[in-house]
Amino acid sequence: MSSDAVVVAGVGMTHFGKFPERGLKSLSTEAVLEALADVGLEPRDVQLAVVGNAVAGLITGQECIRGQVVLRECGIGGVPIFNVENACASASSAFHLAWQQVAAGQVDVALALGVEKLTHPDKAVSFAAFGAAVDVELLAQVKEALRAPKADVGTRREPGGEGKSSMFMEVYAAIVRAHMERYGTTREQMAKVAVKNHANGALNPRAQYREVVDLDEVLASREIAYPLTLLMCSPIGDGAAAAVVVSQKYARTRGIRGPKVAASVVVSGNLPDSTDEMSETRAARRAYEVAGLGPEDIDVAEVHDATAPAEILAYEDLGFCARGEGGRLVDEGITELGGRLPVNTSGGLSAKGHPVGATGLAQICEITWQLRGECGPRQVEGARVGLTQNGGGFLGNDAAAQAVHVLVA
Repeated sequence: MSSDAVVVAGVGMTHFGKFPERGLKSLSTEAVLEALADVGLEPRDVQLAVVGNAVAGLITGQECIRGQVVLRECGIGGVPIFNVENACASASSAFHLAWQQVAAGQVDVALALGVEKLTHPDKAVSFAAFGAAVDVELLAQVKEALRAPKADVGTRREPGGEGKSSMFMEVYAAIVRAHMERYGTTREQMAKVAVKNHANGALNPRAQYREVVDLDEVLASREIAYPLTLLMCSPIGDGAAAAVVVSQKYARTRGIRGPKVAASVVVSGNLPDSTDEMSETRAARRAYEVAGLGPEDIDVAEVHDATAPAEILAYEDLGFCARGEGGRLVDEGITELGGRLPVNTSGGLSAKGHPVGATGLAQICEITWQLRGECGPRQVEGARVGLTQNGGGFLGNDAAAQAVHVLVA
């Protein structure tokens, strides 16, 4: 497959937020029709579709044929429709499979959709859904490990706090504490990431949270699991995002212009006895190899900041800096708008929102808009190469699924 054989022709996404009155069909239709209109195509032009969703079965009861159900509402049917679940990496996995089909010459026009309905009258149901993104047979062991004294040093828990936050926040907190101990990364540096991303989100009309916050507010917000505070964590929400990908030949014939997919890589977590690097590093290395580029070539990136310190770890895993130097990038303003490498210009998961099955394609939307110069006050000047990184689930200490994409204007 040629690394530039596929063009991101059109993108669309909903506002992210809590929409109790809207369902999967409503959200999907808005994103899909916007993506098609973006490139001047009709639903009948779609030759294949891949739909990413993580937890509709648990939240809404729509366990099967999710894609067929929501796309029928959009006027898309009769073509191959595939349903993908890869936890928080569901949408980026859907994009990868749509890209594969076009790059392999199977179709000229493919649609990738990510959609999620996370809000529920009982918030405990939403939190419980996240618990399905681990090996459920080992769930008791995971919870016990998180309660172990060595994992709880410095933590403070609210009485009756069980079920008030996602178990994933506890997992992230344990990983971050280890990074703090080894490299000296500070809570202030983590808080600066949250401040940056909320400032970016304030410039994004589709973001769930558009309020600017300062360092003191982030540090003083309710503690979730040390060192994480509420404003360092991504919120629960609903939304959808979509992308239309087409072959180079089709693009030329129709006069379509858009970023090319220089690399699309999806890997899974390591086996328990593996000595290999973590999935994020492996996926990034492969993406750079396929694209013929390096981390120094990236102009703008969207990374999986389910928590603010996860963004700092991503800097290191993606090769933007050496191990232990992620905090330095924050302190020096390198990843801010106007910095050498702006990261999460959309506001990231912490401000833009994180309806998990839609997140990966929301990242693709942001990078596409950046490379087309359409981001207004959050535009990165001269952006030509963009990267997305989206992880899903946990197996041991590694993500269960990891996706990295590189787009080139």
